[in-house]
Amino acid sequence: MIYFIGAGPGAADLITVRGQKLLEKADVVIWAGSLVNEELLENCSRCAEIYNSAQMTLEEVLEVMKKAEKSGKTTVRLHTGDPCLYGAIREQMDELDKLGIKYESVPGVSSFCGAAASLNLEYTLPNVSQSVIITRLSGRTSVPEKESLRSLAQHNSTLVLFLSSGMTEKVQSELLEAGLSPQTPAALVYKATWADEKKVLCTVGSLAESAKANGISKTALIIVGDVVSHSDYERSKLYDPTFTTEFRRAEK
Repeated sequence: MIYFIGAGPGAADLITVRGQKLLEKADVVIWAGSLVNEELLENCSRCAEIYNSAQMTLEEVLEVMKKAEKSGKTTVRLHTGDPCLYGAIREQMDELDKLGIKYESVPGVSSFCGAAASLNLEYTLPNVSQSVIITRLSGRTSVPEKESLRSLAQHNSTLVLFLSSGMTEKVQSELLEAGLSPQTPAALVYKATWADEKKVLCTVGSLAESAKANGISKTALIIVGDVVSHSDYERSKLYDPTFTTEFRRAEK
């Protein structure tokens, strides 16, 4: 069996209990060495074969999987965050389907959740934003034109940008051209939940300058929207004493 496991956003203790248990019993571990905290390998058996996929092609990863499966071994494919986001897992699964090899996904804590925790941020504040758009700027990997940042930003929803911190000048330009005010709150979170985490509060108008001043050019999320400032939101109806729910009556 192949297990695709989300390692979490960075901190070694943010892997799920299920993920850690599978990692402990794995015979073969293929981990995303450029993104996953190496401390997680301390959970592996001393006898486990460890492969760093940062130095491998898809074909080489699949060859390790096939060899392990033929030998009756359990393989863990350890991805950063949650593998369903920018994890390149579908192309692996499609090849495993062709080979008749079974696999299973184990979700993880995404870095966009880790970044929110680091900022004590709620992405969905009542009367401010009830939608979160997770996207990226087009670069070496293209983005469909219908999902251009300029287009998505016009919704004025909360934006979380992956894989874009090396292009902050272009991000800033796209957001401003979409009509966002230069004063729109924004944040940069470098390596959320890692020991060397760095978080920078700024605005859309100062985004590129803030990234440069703090030496942030990779491994960071960009968060844009009024939720970053935590201001001018309505109280939740769920805990409002004047609001009736299935479990309690409103106070008169």
